[in-house]
Amino acid sequence: MSLTQLARARVQALTPYQSARRIGGNGHIWLNANEAADSGQFNLDCARLNRYPECQPPTVINAYAAYASVAPEQVLVSRGGDESIELLIRTFCEPGQDRILITTPTYGMYAISAETNGVEVVDVPLSASRQPDFDGIIAQLDRVKVVFLCSPNNPTGDLVDRDGLLRLLDAAEGRALVVVDEAYIEFCPEHSQAPLLNDYPGLVIVRTLSKAFGLAGIRCGFTLASPEVIGLLLKVIAPYPVPDPVAQIAAQALSDQGLVLMRNRVNEINQLKAELAEELAQNAQVRDVFAPNGNYLLVRFAPGSDMFARMSRAGIILRDFANRPGLADCIRITIGSRAEMDAVRDVLQKEQ
Repeated sequence: MSLTQLARARVQALTPYQSARRIGGNGHIWLNANEAADSGQFNLDCARLNRYPECQPPTVINAYAAYASVAPEQVLVSRGGDESIELLIRTFCEPGQDRILITTPTYGMYAISAETNGVEVVDVPLSASRQPDFDGIIAQLDRVKVVFLCSPNNPTGDLVDRDGLLRLLDAAEGRALVVVDEAYIEFCPEHSQAPLLNDYPGLVIVRTLSKAFGLAGIRCGFTLASPEVIGLLLKVIAPYPVPDPVAQIAAQALSDQGLVLMRNRVNEINQLKAELAEELAQNAQVRDVFAPNGNYLLVRFAPGSDMFARMSRAGIILRDFANRPGLADCIRITIGSRAEMDAVRDVLQKEQ
């Protein structure tokens, strides 16, 4: 028997998530992973590296609670938002019995985390208006323990409708958690669903420092939820999920000075995004520019494969979504630095 055959059948059959680094590509301008163009400067104290870190560092928990306007007992810090997704599934779903629900096209790790843990995935695709089909979701709640909604949605950029979300929260009460993934919410903070947490104990918010904070490399994310949900997740999380250097950087990023840096970065990215969206709207090769709520734009070109190849020849690596249902010819462009956006514009203006 081969070593592959020793693995669980579900793992043998699994197609892993194709992250930007796994896909790779030859280029010098990386605009395929929704990363920030810079990270800022941070100080590290290495005197404690001989000790195991705290499971939930109070400096980080308290700082994020203050930033998110929630109580510290409503916050859990983890290795990126991806660990939060995994923890929610492992904590609330019985393998082979329970299900999660997703709304494609959306972030691929919801389904992969479920499949890895032997949990069935129910897909209720987005409506023609790219909103969750709330009636369809409510009708499919049988055996569903966790509903994942992404707002702004990756890759389309759309925001979850508040009225529809409230209907779902009422229907799911006592039956399922409703998770709103707000990885990109800093780019449109007025649309956060976090103010609903105290009124809806079944609501969970997933956040990250990877996007607006420019800290994808440290893998630091947060779960905002009721103290009861946080307490359950703490039973499952690894003993030492947050390395001490990560905690130090996260606490600095959440300081007053760090928040000013983040908000300045967001303002710059939103300005560059607006400029690019305006230029794309006037470009004859563009069929559609999707909702501009994250640090990226999803664009439908005619044809997408030609534009992707032209960008690649210029050393610009983008993310192709043409194989996703409803996203033929669609390419996602991360908003990078002004120089990187100028390079994108140079390609757009040629061969029209």
